[in-house]
Amino acid sequence: MNTQPLILRKDQERRLLAGHCWIYSNEVDTQATPLKAFSPGQPVSIFSDHERWIGHGYVNPHSLICARIVTRERAQPLSPALWLKRIHEALALRERLYQRPFYRLIFGESDGLPGLIVDRYDSLLVVQITTAGMERVRGEMIAALEQVLRPQTIILRNDTSIRELEGLERKVETVLGTPTDSMMLIENELTFEIAPITGQKTGWFFDQAENRRRLARYGVGQRVLDVCSYIGAWGLRAAALGAESVTCVDSSQTALDRVAANAARNQLDKRIHSLHGDAFEVLRELRDQGQRFDTVILDPPAFIKRRKDEKEGNQAYQRLNRLGIELLEPGGLLVTSSCSFHMDRDTFLRGVQLSARRAGRNAQLLETGQQGPDHPVHPAIAETAYLKTCFVRILPEF
Repeated sequence: MNTQPLILRKDQERRLLAGHCWIYSNEVDTQATPLKAFSPGQPVSIFSDHERWIGHGYVNPHSLICARIVTRERAQPLSPALWLKRIHEALALRERLYQRPFYRLIFGESDGLPGLIVDRYDSLLVVQITTAGMERVRGEMIAALEQVLRPQTIILRNDTSIRELEGLERKVETVLGTPTDSMMLIENELTFEIAPITGQKTGWFFDQAENRRRLARYGVGQRVLDVCSYIGAWGLRAAALGAESVTCVDSSQTALDRVAANAARNQLDKRIHSLHGDAFEVLRELRDQGQRFDTVILDPPAFIKRRKDEKEGNQAYQRLNRLGIELLEPGGLLVTSSCSFHMDRDTFLRGVQLSARRAGRNAQLLETGQQGPDHPVHPAIAETAYLKTCFVRILPEF
């Protein structure tokens, strides 16, 4: 199948030849190939200005990232056969990694399917489409997922604000099976009920699973504070590791109700308590009350969603970390995370260090973690290495 060419401006192919797959609108030769000549999601063949083959992809003339490369094999255009190949490749990795079918199955660019996220909860798939190119082949992609995985239910969680940048509507719908907003998941031998239709993201945060597993090596002590707890993944893990009292803090009462239900489900309800409110306000109140904890876990939503939010977001991370540090017993463990891909690991760690100094404490970095291997990092695309989780020992000033 011949597809319309998209031609780059002079010397704009170097980053793409190194492996990146995003093309920005100012990198396109709009004299040779006017962007207004394309429709959103249209397949294109991408060439350099001197007619060097770059790859097959799709275009959206209304987006800053105006095209994405999907394959560099000239004989393999965008097609159902390609979707099947990529899904099989992604599944092969996850089946090597996990004994149970609970994981992120497709992680966009890292799995060669930019604009597509698929989380697997056994026989339920939750799919998120974030680009016009993937939206255009939605039917083909769902058919391919059905063919490879034979799921009972597929839910489209197309309610993310990213879709608006691509000119796509936000909507949640079930495209296979019976809609259900209750699903059981097992992680670290704990059972959780999740809400794939109304919960945050796709109902769960698989990306922190490996870091929650790491918690065991450090010892959590007797009193643990889990801030931005959502439905209790960190908090229940801490209780299962021996903490006598775990306080879960979240701004959503619905999430905290699920924490309580999940705690009871795992016979941990006597150890789990909750506080409803804004994380910053609750931490200040606990500090003013003289409360102290052996472990403080901070896993907030992204404070930096756009590059222009960087300064304000940095300050928010530092405020949160300082409050968390002030609540720790000497020698206590701080587990602190950022999922803002606009913030790199070194900047985040410098902020933690600054927060410790402002609190009059010293910090020892024990380990840094990233998202689990079901969220593989594309070495050429820094944005895919978005999660930073630091395990930090907090000591008195010396």
